[in-house]
Amino acid sequence: MTILEIMNILGAELLCGQEIIDKEILYACGSDLMSDVLAFVKDHTILLTGLTNPQVVRTAEMMDISAIVFVRGKRPADEVIKIAAERKMAVLLTKYKMFTACGLLYQAGLRGDVI
Repeated sequence: MTILEIMNILGAELLCGQEIIDKEILYACGSDLMSDVLAFVKDHTILLTGLTNPQVVRTAEMMDISAIVFVRGKRPADEVIKIAAERKMAVLLTKYKMFTACGLLYQAGLRGDVI
């Protein structure tokens, strides 16, 4: 599934990363605990979170996550978007709560990783 397809499924707004919207995503991770992201994320994963601080982008960068979806309509500060853009990440914003957003992506065929 591509980032563009994820955008369409979630009715998401693209805040940055237009140049990578055709990138293939294989897994999704929904978490507000960045320690869990560090422990469990694999390649080709999109991160769904309600945290909007710069640490989210830094964690995503460490794990080679190329796209972040901010849920519940929580818009990150311009600084966060700037950091993500500099790192060539896509940042999306959806009105859905995390549970619903993850469910929609699962229903569309995107899976999480099995521990």
